[in-house]
Amino acid sequence: MNDSKHAEADAASREAVRGGLAGAAKWGAGMAVVGGLGYLLSPVYRGLTVQFKVYIQMSGMVLGGMLEAEHRLRVYETRMRAQRRLATERAYWDAFDRRYGKDGDD
Repeated sequence: MNDSKHAEADAASREAVRGGLAGAAKWGAGMAVVGGLGYLLSPVYRGLTVQFKVYIQMSGMVLGGMLEAEHRLRVYETRMRAQRRLATERAYWDAFDRRYGKDGDD
């Protein structure tokens, strides 16, 4: 039982990492577009230091990574709950079939 819990926790953490990387990539691309527009359209943005522009870019990537990791972890948890519920129901009906016979056979 402990091994299955450990394996499930490992799978959940892998799913969260994949979500974090995907979210950072998506939001990073979006922030790059916003930064490009800011550079083209805003003299204020052009006047910012490179370090602050990098900070803005990284902030968007971190936010996107956290949001996507959380979303994927919640989806994973929902899927695992559904699988456990299905396994419990299957075990119940298997026990019912063993006790009372399948399809009304006695």
